[in-house]
Amino acid sequence: MEKAEELINKLLSTAVGADASDIHVVVNSYPILRVMGKLVSVSTEGVMNEDMVMSMITSVMSQSQKELFLKNLELDFSIQIPGKARFRANAYFQRGTPALSLRFIPDKVPTIDELGLPGICHSFAKLKQGFILVTGPTGAGKSTTLASVIDEINASRQEHIITVEDPIEFIHENKKSIISQRELGGDTRSWSNALKSVLRQDPNIVYIGEMRDPETMQAAMTVAETGHLVFATLHTNSASQSIERIVDSFPEEQQSQVVLQLSMVLEAVLSQRLVPTISGKRAVATEIMVVTPAVRNNIREGKTFQIDNVIQTSGNLGMRLIENSLAELVNKNVIDKTTALEYAIRPTLLDKLLGGR
Repeated sequence: MEKAEELINKLLSTAVGADASDIHVVVNSYPILRVMGKLVSVSTEGVMNEDMVMSMITSVMSQSQKELFLKNLELDFSIQIPGKARFRANAYFQRGTPALSLRFIPDKVPTIDELGLPGICHSFAKLKQGFILVTGPTGAGKSTTLASVIDEINASRQEHIITVEDPIEFIHENKKSIISQRELGGDTRSWSNALKSVLRQDPNIVYIGEMRDPETMQAAMTVAETGHLVFATLHTNSASQSIERIVDSFPEEQQSQVVLQLSMVLEAVLSQRLVPTISGKRAVATEIMVVTPAVRNNIREGKTFQIDNVIQTSGNLGMRLIENSLAELVNKNVIDKTTALEYAIRPTLLDKLLGGR
């Protein structure tokens, strides 16, 4: 069998050539690629044994990363193929054996229009302050969406942009802006340390790779409250659910303060999914909530159940439920109705929008 380093480099190149979004390597299995949302075996590389998987993992780690991996039994890091792509990596153990998952990150940051995102995303790149959330499940393209918005700011405005990521995904070169990208583990010891010190680094814009706990959420809102523009991601399925998730993450005695703070700083929530198309590719479906006075009142009064109605009746302001986006994709023959219903949060509404099609 080939040397571990040669094997993983060959596997990464195969993934790039196949336009795969992910690679999975586990013991007693062929390497697996996720291509257009579906899992495909790479049988040419043979079944991976435990020694080979561990060797593959450690061959792309620094010495300090190896020590952390063996100590904590899991580690996020990144791998670079010069001139081709980066991969976000997560090494972990399952059933006592090592495993590796890799997410493909293109070398070039795609534009908002290239991603097929709604035009309102261009307005996010023009904001001076506030809090913008991009939400969705793992693999929905949240990081790519925010990278495209940050790149548009970078190309059009003179700002200091600070990112806190685990690990760094897209590499941003300075254009009109200065971008400081900080990676957990290599550039900062923790999310909380990075966000406590960020205001001393003279930022205009802060990007938080993922809000994982109440401390990170609180720090994000505080940075936005002090006159900065903050972007962050969250694993939720809709705009209203995002608000509930943030509020419910805090102890009950803090929730009234969090609700007030969130109602003041939140500017928009973009929820998205990557949906398989009829042609075998994937298209983005989006839900957009712009925070109007009506939405702020609903947040403040704890009436998140009314937010869907506000979104549904505010299309003139650029808002839409994900069902409107899915219906549009069906009507344009990009996706079929069965697929649309699988990705809908409110299937009855989607059926109504499609008029029994």
